[in-house]
Amino acid sequence: MLSFLKKTANDRPQDRFIDVGDRSLPLKIRPHARAKRITLRIDPGGRGLSLTIPRKLPEHEINEFLEKYHGWILTKLAKFPKDDELIEGGYIKIRGQDHLIERTGKIRGITETVQLDGEFILRVSGDVPHLKRRISDFLKSEARKDLEKSTHYHAEKIGRSFKSISLRDTKSRWGSCSSDGSLSYSWRIIMAPPFVLDYLAAHEVSHLVEMNHEPQFWQLCENLCPHTQDAKKWLKKNGSLLHAINFN
Repeated sequence: MLSFLKKTANDRPQDRFIDVGDRSLPLKIRPHARAKRITLRIDPGGRGLSLTIPRKLPEHEINEFLEKYHGWILTKLAKFPKDDELIEGGYIKIRGQDHLIERTGKIRGITETVQLDGEFILRVSGDVPHLKRRISDFLKSEARKDLEKSTHYHAEKIGRSFKSISLRDTKSRWGSCSSDGSLSYSWRIIMAPPFVLDYLAAHEVSHLVEMNHEPQFWQLCENLCPHTQDAKKWLKKNGSLLHAINFN
């Protein structure tokens, strides 16, 4: 059953929390003048639900809709890992490969990856409360190295330069390119296989030539990155999983 939790004083109108299985998730409800039916979207990483509804839709119809799709929501949320899986003995993907999280037991020291007996291990120093932060700092550092290398490579191939590279933790897009040549990437892409990261760099570099998504843009992108289509499919299928991990 879906159970509704009380709204807080700071909530926007119609926003609330709901219990879905063993998860308590924020639910955003947005009336829209042109909406003809209710549409449901699971937020990136499975961190919330969003409903777009026709204006003046009765409350009971919203509740009936959520009850009807309760099983579907549970099935979709099941693919997202729980936050508490990012612990010692758990796993984190780095460049598409599962790494066992292992604390070194030392207060100070570097975070590093090693391979022992065929298993990939991420060794993390520091106290337990700092584990997530140390892992995210390591991923950001690795992401910057890989993205800078791939971005320079593709930019040189087309004879273009860029102004800067920045890393962010965006939910709505994996990368962006501004008109002045500033490139921005989501550092979470380092958890994806290398060919996906390479595609992302090629995609944003292509915008240095074509600030659109017209056929000529995609042709340039595929010339730079032959595995463009495979990478797009991978992100569509698995991208939300990268957002599911809570590093806070």
